[in-house]
Amino acid sequence: MPPSTSLLLGRLLLQQPPHRFISQQSTYFSCFSPTHYLNFLSKPFSSKPTSNPKTIDDPDQVIARSLSGELLENLEADPLPTSQRLHLIFSHVTPTPSLVQSTLNFSPEAGRAILGFNHWLTQNANFSHTDETLSFFTDYFGRRKDFKAIHDFLVDNKEVLGPKTLASCIDRLVRAGRPTQVLGFFERMERDYGFKRDKDSLRLVVEKLCENGYASYAEKLVKDTANEIFPDDKICDLLIKGWCVDGKLDEAKRLAGEMYRGGFELGTVAYNCILDCVSKLCRKKDPFRLDSEAEKVLLDMEYNGVPRNVETFNVLISNLCKIRRTEDAIKLFYRMGEWGCHPNETTFLVLIKSLYQAARVGEGDEMIDRMKSAGYAIGRKDYYEFLTRLCGIERIEHAMSVFEKMKTDGHNPDTKTYDLLMTKWCAHNRVDKANALFDEAVRNGVEVKPKEYRVDPRYLKKPIAVKKGKKRETLPEKMARKRRRLKQIRLSFVKKPKRTMMR
Repeated sequence: MPPSTSLLLGRLLLQQPPHRFISQQSTYFSCFSPTHYLNFLSKPFSSKPTSNPKTIDDPDQVIARSLSGELLENLEADPLPTSQRLHLIFSHVTPTPSLVQSTLNFSPEAGRAILGFNHWLTQNANFSHTDETLSFFTDYFGRRKDFKAIHDFLVDNKEVLGPKTLASCIDRLVRAGRPTQVLGFFERMERDYGFKRDKDSLRLVVEKLCENGYASYAEKLVKDTANEIFPDDKICDLLIKGWCVDGKLDEAKRLAGEMYRGGFELGTVAYNCILDCVSKLCRKKDPFRLDSEAEKVLLDMEYNGVPRNVETFNVLISNLCKIRRTEDAIKLFYRMGEWGCHPNETTFLVLIKSLYQAARVGEGDEMIDRMKSAGYAIGRKDYYEFLTRLCGIERIEHAMSVFEKMKTDGHNPDTKTYDLLMTKWCAHNRVDKANALFDEAVRNGVEVKPKEYRVDPRYLKKPIAVKKGKKRETLPEKMARKRRRLKQIRLSFVKKPKRTMMR
């Protein structure tokens, strides 16, 4: 931001009279209203990202944005094909996998013009497709659900296809809600595309189907291919996990019985999935039965000689925290060592969020320190979730201390973080704190847009009612008041006549 504009912003935000920030007729905080400052701050508050002089853009990112701009241009205005235009403009560029990925990420609306970009890549003598770069293209077309383009792309590059491309194709088909096409793809993938049908590829397909709630399709696939590819314990565990993800505990128990009769043994992963499914059903239907039902699964694990691991405790702690039983979750956390387990990153994060949600902010800070001393790092996304919970319970001052910890750990706050804190300060009617955060965001090059923030009516300053003084009585009014009072006193000594009963 130019120095003159920054100085003007400070004058506008700090020298305005208080009555201009908050109107008594409206509960909106309009310190950052674009209608007020559009004429002055149109450049820094444009829709384009604010440039930061302290950061230098990666050359690949700059080239990728230029390529994306060419791909998104109106093709009717230029008669040349996309590949020829790119060859004329970017003949000096040597494509790399990171450049290809960035270009595709910057061009979500390019559509089939990406085929021209691929044609330009294949014509470049310094570039050759790999399994990784092909997976970028299948991911792109899969996001657009253009599976016809994926088919043509795979057919044209049969010799380079590998496990990454296969994983990308399966993932995009499953996420698009097409499990039937996944089964058909697995049947013909070796004939049409050259992918190898083996236990690893079967495990990949079963895993993707089960993670997205298509356990019935995964079980059908495993049974249909059992004569060709015999499943192992891991595939059976994945099938049980799939039924548990669907919330169908009876089907999971039925499959577990079939596994025992077939000579398979349930592992810790399968039992953890059953335990999670039982806990979710108890939370949904009867939270008071959570302890007894979970204890049954744990006893079953001990009876069959299956040891508990850290994920077992994570399942229990997470479900206890979700029904606000933070104290029981803390007790279980301290008992993990009895089974030879030590908390991992997930354990700490779940407990910190639950402690902050329960307004036990001191214990939450201690848990953060304990997590760091255990060697785990806290990411920016985790810090944002901490701030969300603290702002939700109106602990904005403590949220600011966590915000400072976030910056101390080397995480640069983004637009969402600044907007969350500014919104909360404005709700508390603290204009100075919100303006300080706004200025800090602008100095750090973070894109913050001016808008109106709602002020909580509880924190609005109520107008002081002016008490009207007593009006002095005139002499005639005083004498009239005395006569009325004397009359009341005289009548109070008069004996009231008794009412006779009417016959």
